[in-house]
Amino acid sequence: MAQNIVEKVLQAHLKEGEYVVGREIGIRMDQTLTQDATGTMAYLQFEALGLSGVKTDISVSYVDHNTVQVGFENADDHRYLQTVAAKNGIVYSRAGNGICHQVHLERFGKPGTTLVGSDSHTPTGGGIGQIAIGAGGLDVAVAMGGGLFYLTAPKVYLVKLKGKLQEWVSAKDVVLKMLELLTTKGNVGVILEYGGPGVKNLTVPERATITNMGAEMGVTTSIFPSDKVTQKFLAAQGRGNDWVELKADAGAKYDRVIELDLSTLEPMVAAPHSPGNVKKVSEVEGLKVNQVCIGSCTNSSYKDMMTVSEILKGKTVNPEVSLGIATGSRQVTQMLVKKGAFYNLVSAGARIMESACGFCIGNSYSPNSAGVSVRTSNRNFEARSGTKDAQVYLASPEVAAAAVLTGKLTDPRKLGMPYPKVREPKEFIIDDSMFIFPKAGSDSVEVMRGPNIGEPPKNTRTAPELKASVMIKVGDKITTDHIMPAGARLKYRSNVPKYAEFVFEVVDPSFSKRALEHKKNGGQSIIVAGESYGQGSSREHAAMCPMYLGIKAVLAKSFERIHSANLVNFGIVPLVFSNAADYEAIQQDDTLVCHDFAEAIKAGRPVLLKSEKTGRQFECKYELSQRQRDIVLAGGLLNYTISK
Repeated sequence: MAQNIVEKVLQAHLKEGEYVVGREIGIRMDQTLTQDATGTMAYLQFEALGLSGVKTDISVSYVDHNTVQVGFENADDHRYLQTVAAKNGIVYSRAGNGICHQVHLERFGKPGTTLVGSDSHTPTGGGIGQIAIGAGGLDVAVAMGGGLFYLTAPKVYLVKLKGKLQEWVSAKDVVLKMLELLTTKGNVGVILEYGGPGVKNLTVPERATITNMGAEMGVTTSIFPSDKVTQKFLAAQGRGNDWVELKADAGAKYDRVIELDLSTLEPMVAAPHSPGNVKKVSEVEGLKVNQVCIGSCTNSSYKDMMTVSEILKGKTVNPEVSLGIATGSRQVTQMLVKKGAFYNLVSAGARIMESACGFCIGNSYSPNSAGVSVRTSNRNFEARSGTKDAQVYLASPEVAAAAVLTGKLTDPRKLGMPYPKVREPKEFIIDDSMFIFPKAGSDSVEVMRGPNIGEPPKNTRTAPELKASVMIKVGDKITTDHIMPAGARLKYRSNVPKYAEFVFEVVDPSFSKRALEHKKNGGQSIIVAGESYGQGSSREHAAMCPMYLGIKAVLAKSFERIHSANLVNFGIVPLVFSNAADYEAIQQDDTLVCHDFAEAIKAGRPVLLKSEKTGRQFECKYELSQRQRDIVLAGGLLNYTISK
């Protein structure tokens, strides 16, 4: 039977379950990656599971998020990460080597393989023909130990590309158009497969930009074919032997076909406060800009940076604009230095930042109060930049560079200059000296643990009865940044009791204190939410910290994939309203009761919740496999795995 690319890769790695759309399957993971904001807890959980030595083809620990070392916490975590990597056969990418997704694409990604990473933008690897999936750190820990990664056998949408991008239009505009078409919700259980004659006109870094921001649509991942373009990229990286051809069979079936003519696209932006709030630049043109940030794992490739350098060559940053530049990898930095591009950028007035996540996660370079910031990153959630009232617009490097020069949102086609012709190099600079590769006889390595590093918290078994206070009621599209702030707060990621003090900080600063007090008094708590709860990051602390505060269930109109899986992993039941209208009938501080809660989950039947305040009953469903129900009943994946 003819197969599409997704079916070929997943079925080649299938180890458990039947490959039927909508059913849970377990697949073998060839590679894993972590970053320091989520990786510290992932490795603590790896140790808590009693595991030693990774069983994957390669596992890489990247330091790219918390490289700003104010206080001892981040430096201590990096020491822990380096030593635990050395002890367990993990490659360690030192701070300064670059952003995990960009670096992994350059040095380790392989067509036809599988990758799971403790970061939601792991699907960047799809640009090279890899099934690359973001997940919580606990799922990654299990995969490192040789366990399977579980997902729902997906629907596959073909995005059929034709034509070629016009000058001043880039891959960022392609994925913004896809966000306009699919939005940021309703795509759970879907994988996007890009195909058609237009694919050959996109380079691997351009493809990676598109797959990177597939995460904002809520799809499981996105993937491109592995073709002659892929082969050329790998050869330039000195990895020609890693190339294999990967394409769909003639007659392959898809659940939906989306046709997109690249030649019809124009410059676009995502306006505050969602990547799905897409507009043409012409619709918002003239808006005064205070800050521009160019970089992040989405748009920091050699081509992106060289294009910006050529646009700014011989010019000066507008006096009303502050410009920050962050390359995606040390390799890109070295290439720019060799080409003299940094001279153009510095001469124009750019501030050169570390090759790290920095401004994207809000731990540096925050905008001024109510400032307009144009960024080439992938998320513009409220307060994510570190400034609560900032207005962040997501844009291509070309649109960002135009704002740098004019001081306002400007269609770059109106700059009145030739479009820079930047070609992919035939050879990249290959310098892997900032990787620390595992050595034989590393069992004797001492793992270093600073005072901020604690044990992973464990939940208790699901109680027979649920009697939970509605600790907070929130609306639609609540992101993991709303639940668990990033930025400067991330330095407490290894100290769950401390980090839990900031749960829902940007929504209700009193939440953590109220929930913890209720737990100390023997109470249970529940969160009530609207549609698409848990958008954004794979940050499992958005489940772990609420669990620590006594949250036993989240009742929502719908969930996003990674966060729902993380809730299960920490023994929190993701309940869905059978009737979405019931959401309006529940108020904060109500108490919801189910006398046979554990028994209902065990039997797989709907949960019936009754309001103590009104006496009204609500039927709730959940989309959990038998394995996931067993995990929830055990109090989470740690308990479940240890018991097995």
